[in-house]
Amino acid sequence: MDEIEVPSFFVCPISLEIMKDPVVLSTGITYDRVSIEKWIFSRKNNTCPVTKQLLTDAELTPNHTLRRLIQAWCTLNASYGIQRIPTPRLPVSVSQISKLLKDSKTPKLQVRCLKRLKSIASENETNKRFMEAAGAANFLASIIIKAKRSSKDDVLEEDFGLTSKLEDEALSILYQLQLSETSLKSLIGENSEFVESMICFMESENYESRTYSILLLKSIFSVVDQVEMMTFRGELFKEIVHVLKDEISPKASKAALQLLINLCPVGRNRLKASEAGAVQVIVDFLLSHPSDRRFSELALTVLDLLCQCAEGRLELLKHGAGLSVVSKRILRVSRFASDRGVRIIHSIAKFSGSSSSVLQEMLQLGVVSKLCLVLQMDCGSKTKEKATEILKMHSRAWKNSPCLPMNLPS
Repeated sequence: MDEIEVPSFFVCPISLEIMKDPVVLSTGITYDRVSIEKWIFSRKNNTCPVTKQLLTDAELTPNHTLRRLIQAWCTLNASYGIQRIPTPRLPVSVSQISKLLKDSKTPKLQVRCLKRLKSIASENETNKRFMEAAGAANFLASIIIKAKRSSKDDVLEEDFGLTSKLEDEALSILYQLQLSETSLKSLIGENSEFVESMICFMESENYESRTYSILLLKSIFSVVDQVEMMTFRGELFKEIVHVLKDEISPKASKAALQLLINLCPVGRNRLKASEAGAVQVIVDFLLSHPSDRRFSELALTVLDLLCQCAEGRLELLKHGAGLSVVSKRILRVSRFASDRGVRIIHSIAKFSGSSSSVLQEMLQLGVVSKLCLVLQMDCGSKTKEKATEILKMHSRAWKNSPCLPMNLPS
């Protein structure tokens, strides 16, 4: 078969693939809808990829003329196996979504309306942004909160089944929207019960809902300020740890670790996480995932935060493999993991007395040898400074170690 030459103006300048739904930006450049939506919404860019101009708005205008030309070209080349692209459906308007949300307030129509909302959200990124603009996020959150209230009351079994179905559907759509920072903040700001509802989801036996709830909370806590993070009770930390322990999915486990990273810069939260058993679970997690770089980096970051409180350090030392698993990650995973590992050892060493059994354990486990290796490797100046400080701090206790340098660098 002869090679078919595609006219250059039929090709999207971002993806270099033939356009299926050409749209025009405010800068006058035409792109394929899926590609430019990914550029603007998923990658959070606010410039035109070709002209580099700042986008005053993200409105995408269908280029019907070019789409018809592409369809005609496909028809002319059908004998070469070229399939005609279908005429795309236009995104729904904000007013249409607003009407749908209004109709959804009628109990008998809620299931049908939620299914329609889910279908709309799955079509393209523009629909998701229109749904957000129409207030879909807070509407879906209100369904979830109302359903969780009902589950605590005495309701008929058939009504409970319908309520459960509604809240699972609403949670799925809410996660699918991939909300902006403003909408994520509003979920906590206007709905104080929303986090409590997410905790209930994490307690359920539905793994999909548990995953959606932990992913949604991860997004929310990446944008809220530290003052708001201080208000949550220990039950939240217990459920995050349970999600990590149950290993529902790699995505859920990473989200749980990231959520702890977002929460634990607050001192009070470090205590709550330690009391929830986070240190023990994370050490076990590191033992069962020895070769995963991203998991190791996230897990060591959480341990670094938790070891900044006495309870976290105690929990690490109580685990038989605590010091060993941290030491083994140094120089084996990445420079970032090495830095976090050395920081953890520094937190432990700083609060260990000169005659402490912990210092002897470090010597026996090869932690001291690993710190000496750090000084010789390309680990970054701050990491080396921490390692040097640890070795100087307890040089007397480790003076018989053959690996300890005679003259530690200053």
